[in-house]
Amino acid sequence: MDYIKRAIFEKFLQKLKANKVLVLLGARRIGKTIFIGQIIEQLNEPYLLLNGEDATTAEVLQKRTIENYKRLLGTKKILVIDEAQKIPEIGKILKLIVDEIKGIKIIVTGSSMFDLNDKLGEPLTGRKITFNMYPLAQIEFASRENLIQTKDNLEERLIFGSYPELIHYETTEEKTEYLKEIVNSYLLKDILVYDNIRNSSKLLDLLRLLAFQIGKEVSLQELGTQLSMSKNTVERYLDLLSKVFIIYKLQGFSRNLRKEITKSSKWYFYDLGIRNTLIANHNPISLRNDIGELWENYLLSERIKYQSYSGMLVNNYFWRTYEQQEIDWIEDKGGELYAFELKWNSEKKVKPPTAWQEAYPKASFEVITKDNYLDWIS
Repeated sequence: MDYIKRAIFEKFLQKLKANKVLVLLGARRIGKTIFIGQIIEQLNEPYLLLNGEDATTAEVLQKRTIENYKRLLGTKKILVIDEAQKIPEIGKILKLIVDEIKGIKIIVTGSSMFDLNDKLGEPLTGRKITFNMYPLAQIEFASRENLIQTKDNLEERLIFGSYPELIHYETTEEKTEYLKEIVNSYLLKDILVYDNIRNSSKLLDLLRLLAFQIGKEVSLQELGTQLSMSKNTVERYLDLLSKVFIIYKLQGFSRNLRKEITKSSKWYFYDLGIRNTLIANHNPISLRNDIGELWENYLLSERIKYQSYSGMLVNNYFWRTYEQQEIDWIEDKGGELYAFELKWNSEKKVKPPTAWQEAYPKASFEVITKDNYLDWIS
């Protein structure tokens, strides 16, 4: 089957060393298992692959002795555990293996940060390196398509997103059914087994409300009122949804100017196919009234992928004042500020807000449109 080489492939190989743990985090169905298979094939070393969702795997690993793990591994040089967050005390298990079995290379994958990061954190301090994986990025599509194809495929990515398996489907109906299956069967799977959360309908309702508020500041109090739940519960659900890589938060930027808004946040989706499926709208752009929101979400998600895969150290924000002057995206990098305004209509002239220029005269300002967006995300 035809698969796209992932952007982290070479760096992942370089970091896979003896007596270290590589952690691969990302949403379900974005290609983590296939990626690990490609890594193993490239290494061509004997390996043991375990599935954390298999009860037998957890049972075998629970006997925390060096001899047990040596018998389990035998002559294997690589240990791979898929969905490792499902295994109790996985951090302590891996610490013992990595400390006591000379030469072992360990890879673990997980689809939820609230489980795996917590369990691996303290036990594996100094022993692990974490990689994030996202739905396919434009820098990955670029390896198999030319500029004309990229331009032609833009609308599809705004509507159906970038889950890897979608490249194998040709019709709108097939893509729609696949995304519906993701939303119904995989999207909330990790959350619903965490901390006895059972109310999937409330979580989906919350996601639908956010889907209609892309690019807008979100009030937790208002969301709670609409969903008949407390502000604290809304905040907790948003945190969980971000930790399973469905949504991410953008906070307001300020250097303590009184007129700048900092307490509210905006929320975006890592994948627009998921967003559009939640609101049951896969109509083409010509029939939509939310192209501005789609464009903004697409660019920001692609920028996050680009930042992550290129190893960029940066903090991201939006900026707005109480007088309604605003900028879509601010990057604080190396002490320098970079401001970006995102516009679908490339003919519309945009200038930096006066309040921004006065407060941050040394900051750069750029408008990202269909004419120059590829330079920004790839």
